[in-house]
Amino acid sequence: MSDPVNHPAHYTFGKFEVIDVLEEFFPADPLLWQVGKYIARAGRKGSALEDLEKAEWYLRRRIEKEKAVGSQSQGEKNGTEIIVF
Repeated sequence: MSDPVNHPAHYTFGKFEVIDVLEEFFPADPLLWQVGKYIARAGRKGSALEDLEKAEWYLRRRIEKEKAVGSQSQGEKNGTEIIVF
């Protein structure tokens, strides 16, 4: 029997439930949670392409944050201040 609220079919396929994997792999990174979620459900709920594009959007956002942190670290070495929002 399907439980669309607590255990939706598009997240409960295979050996592990997607939320269990996300909690283990990315306990404190909501952007990577979203990347993993959309990749895992691609083609299982609606359009696979749409889910992959959503994953890409979150991944790009995470990459930009990582670049900003890297720039901030470099700025501190050079004596400049960079503010990251």
